[in-house]
Amino acid sequence: MTNSNTSYRVRFAPSPTGHVHLGSARTALYDYLIAKKTKGQFILRIEDTDRKRLVEGAEEELIDGLHWLGIDWDEGPNKEGPYAPYRQSERKEIYQQHAKELIDKEKAYYCFCSQERLQKVRAETRKQKDQPHYDGLCRNIPLEEAEERIRNGESYVIRFKIPKVGKTIVKDLLRGEVTFENKNLDDYIIVKSDGWALYHLAATVDDHLMKITHVIRGSEWLPTSPLHHLIWEAFGWEEPTWVHLSVFLKPSGKGKMSKRETAQLSNDGYSIFIKDLEDLVF
Repeated sequence: MTNSNTSYRVRFAPSPTGHVHLGSARTALYDYLIAKKTKGQFILRIEDTDRKRLVEGAEEELIDGLHWLGIDWDEGPNKEGPYAPYRQSERKEIYQQHAKELIDKEKAYYCFCSQERLQKVRAETRKQKDQPHYDGLCRNIPLEEAEERIRNGESYVIRFKIPKVGKTIVKDLLRGEVTFENKNLDDYIIVKSDGWALYHLAATVDDHLMKITHVIRGSEWLPTSPLHHLIWEAFGWEEPTWVHLSVFLKPSGKGKMSKRETAQLSNDGYSIFIKDLEDLVF
């Protein structure tokens, strides 16, 4: 994975929406070690744009947990570097500017569909035993008309315009080339109606601006990796190296370790949360 002549810039980018779990700790550890091995930089970035899911005290618990694990960062909160700020809630205008750039390039569009209509679309696709997805009603609205509707006060989101034909190939360091049929992909929302960018856009923009060379994350992000690849491509940016890690299994080895089973795991002497590990160990 490493080249002795290359310094890697990696980032650990958790959302402060609850307790820090083992999967996040493993990602942080891999990031930290690969940065140290290559004499690179380990960046801590707080991805807090989902304002409704924020949990009070979660960021402090995250920082305490990393310190307990012996992990520190070169750039991040309280260690401001050249690409500050490192909290996404402080970078809202940056994402809005890049979303507008995608619209101007006809790679994204304004969507005015109500929640009621979207629920009907999802219900209809389920009846047809199809994967729920947006039907593209607003995809071809002329930009001038969309901007006029916005000036008139209509609520909207911004969706990325996925190609409807062909394939998208994502190159993963562990998995090789992973191929996705574009017809099975959705026009994902990248900016919500409240103006906050979703992970898909915010992480891409930040990874580019912060010069991240390798993105290490869990395999649960693999299904949306073609979207991320296409966003990088739409901007004309060079992608980082993708590394999608396997999921954690239960101690029995049967099935994915789940937060819903935390109580049973604790009774058996295990925990999925870092905050519990010190008490269990000591």
